Amino acid sequence: MRITSRIHIEDEDIRFECIRAGGPGGQNVNKVATAVRLRVRLDAIIGLDEDGLARLAALAGRRLTADGELVLRAESHRTQEGNRKAALERLALLVAQAAVRPKARKATKPSRASKERRLASKARHSRLKAQRRGSED
Repeated sequence: MRITSRIHIEDEDIRFECIRAGGPGGQNVNKVATAVRLRVRLDAIIGLDEDGLARLAALAGRRLTADGELVLRAESHRTQEGNRKAALERLALLVAQAAVRPKARKATKPSRASKERRLASKARHSRLKAQRRGSED
């Protein structure tokens, strides 16, 4: 499965389990295993650097098992094939998000004009509150 031009996962590293979906659906939901659980080990993702793997682990959250396996569940479609496609799309989206290195924040100082605007606003607010107090005789 190709995610980007340099990141991919071998098909044999992705495991699918078919399980029964929860929720409403009548008798069909009780007898047909249409929901899909996708499992893939993080070390099976080829082309994602260490920082990317760390970002993926953070994005995965509770979907990451203790032994480094990502588990995605899809049950929104009525067919196994639809749920399988949905799980693969979510996996690709998650890995693609983790592959993007966030921009480093550049520390900047407030401009002179913004400092002056802030101080003018504070002075205006202070005068307004002083007017409310009135004179105490």
